[in-house]
Amino acid sequence: MTSRHRLYLSASAACLMLSGMPALPALAQSGEEVLTTICAACHATTDDGAVERIDAVRKTPEAWDMTVVRMMRNHGVALSPEDRVAVVRYLADTRGLTVAETEGRRYILEKQPIAEDSGPDQLMSETCGRCHSYARVALQRRTPEDWAHLVNFHLGQFPTLEYQALARDRDWWGIAQEQIIPFLAETYPLGDMPEAFSGDLSGRYVVAGRQPGRGAYSGSMELAASDAGYDATLELSFADGSETYTGTGLVYGAGEWRATLSAGDVTIRQVMALEGAELSGRWFVAGEDATGGDIVARAEDAAPAIIGMNPAAIAAGSTTEVTLTGTGLSGEAVLPEGLSAEIVSESPGEVVLKVTGETEGTYALLFGDAATPSDLVVYDGIDRISIVPEVAMARIGGNGGPIPKVPAQFEAWAWSNGPDGAPATDDDLAIGAVEAAWTTDNWDEAAAEVEDAKYAGSIDQTGRFTPAGAGPNPERVMGTNNVGNLRITATYEGSAEPLSAEAHLFSTVQRFVDAPIR
Repeated sequence: MTSRHRLYLSASAACLMLSGMPALPALAQSGEEVLTTICAACHATTDDGAVERIDAVRKTPEAWDMTVVRMMRNHGVALSPEDRVAVVRYLADTRGLTVAETEGRRYILEKQPIAEDSGPDQLMSETCGRCHSYARVALQRRTPEDWAHLVNFHLGQFPTLEYQALARDRDWWGIAQEQIIPFLAETYPLGDMPEAFSGDLSGRYVVAGRQPGRGAYSGSMELAASDAGYDATLELSFADGSETYTGTGLVYGAGEWRATLSAGDVTIRQVMALEGAELSGRWFVAGEDATGGDIVARAEDAAPAIIGMNPAAIAAGSTTEVTLTGTGLSGEAVLPEGLSAEIVSESPGEVVLKVTGETEGTYALLFGDAATPSDLVVYDGIDRISIVPEVAMARIGGNGGPIPKVPAQFEAWAWSNGPDGAPATDDDLAIGAVEAAWTTDNWDEAAAEVEDAKYAGSIDQTGRFTPAGAGPNPERVMGTNNVGNLRITATYEGSAEPLSAEAHLFSTVQRFVDAPIR
């Protein structure tokens, strides 16, 4: 091994992702005790009291958990489940990130079903994003020395790294030392340790959000402080019915909320950020990331605010009931020229208005002192539709195996071309999701040759694609499995002429190693 490959390899401590646990056990030791009695067996304490490596980095709760698991797996660190919970809580509270530091990359924590993740430029995407999400990099803060240690660790842990794609065609080591490490050190410096949240979230919250494939919802969340964190009850009301989930949650660090809730045999995770009186983020079904929705929960006694508006678009010339969800709602609708409204019902948490808009455009709507989260859209007609997402990924699974299927959820999104009459320009008006007829087909000739559309799975009329079972299929060419390269088509019949749109779906193999941060 040459001198350029001398590595700084050192053990490091980490912790547990609470949102994956049904409940918190009683703590045998405090997190600080675990750090000083177990972690410090390998990590030296400097004269100023800092713990080597551990005090050189700040991370999300999930990232600390990944580090702890690696210590247990690779270095034989013996931690009980209770100790693991304790040290994760402690590290996330004392060496975490602020909510602001996670902005723009929270999708990876919230398990948003995205098809691609990219860095700030091509070099960073190719260097880091070819093996894991770039968000995994951006959700860390380190000293310059520790960023260098991390690069060295990568080469020690994965010695073939320099010979893989997008590494063997360049001086990987030179680029990493001369460009990547300085960029990381400047862009994601360690900075100051944020103060951990020390308040009490107990109380009732007004909830609003939207689940793709199902629509908007409103509801409530009740939190009650407990020894383990919070007992939580979540009630969601959709157009097609209501659901109640119960479970436990916890605030990590400066404001990272994680919870696990259940209703019957359905378990959901919540990943939200706390800012002031609001928690916002996403919930999703455990093991089925694509099934879930955005969520905002605002303390019932907070200052007036509107957190939900349903629908967010109305047809010009028609009168439509628009429901506003929020806190402290009182007064009258404050309307710009071109809108008229009358109150149908009113309470501090919900106001229903009959709204009429005559001219196509966007309108800022207020009720009392509260503004809607977005402008109300008034549209003359639907000119085109698109599919959201345009590119998606599903994964085969089940069929007697331990890894479940991972579905994909599509929606048909309606648009008005706006004042310029041209599609896909800056003045287009987003109308929202509409019902459509859904079909699948082979993406290209190669897919048609092996009959991907026949074997890869099926789509229902809510836009939900369910992949086929895992494992060899003797009916396919060479007995291959049921992956497929598919074209998804949505057809909308609600306009004068049918409108259609297409999306691309990769139904691929199982994810055999599914890290908390991918």
